Amino acid sequence: MASKKFSVGFPGGKKVDVTYGDFVVKTDQPQADGGDGSAVSPFELFFCSIAACAGFYALEFCQARNISTEGMRIDMEAEKAEGEKLYGKISIILKLPAGFPEKYKGAIVKAMDTCTVKKHLQNPPQFVLSVE
Repeated sequence: MASKKFSVGFPGGKKVDVTYGDFVVKTDQPQADGGDGSAVSPFELFFCSIAACAGFYALEFCQARNISTEGMRIDMEAEKAEGEKLYGKISIILKLPAGFPEKYKGAIVKAMDTCTVKKHLQNPPQFVLSVE
C-alpha cells in the first residue's frame, strides 16, 4: 500500500510547519487567536486545498483541449451552517475565460467535481491518533 509521509515541526509561537519531501508548508494562527498572522492557519489551508484542487481539474480540462485559461479563475466561499461552528456549505464558482466553448461548460464542471480533496471529504479516511 502506497503512503505519503509528512513531518510537523514547531518553529515558535503558534506556528506549525509541515514538511513533505523537499517542501515546507508554513502555517500560523491569526493575531486574534494568539498567532503572528504570518501565514494561513491550518484550517484556512484546508480550504485552500479544496480551491486549488478544483482549479487543477479545471486547468487540466482546458489544457487537454487547448483552451486558453487566460482570465480564468475560481472564487470559493465557505459558509458556516446556521447555529454551528462547522461550515455547512462550500460554493465554488469558476469564472470562465473569454471565448470558452459553450459546449464544454457542463463538462468542465464535471471535471472539477472529480477533485480528490472533495472525494476524501465525501468518503473520509479513518483517523488513527497515537503517541510515542
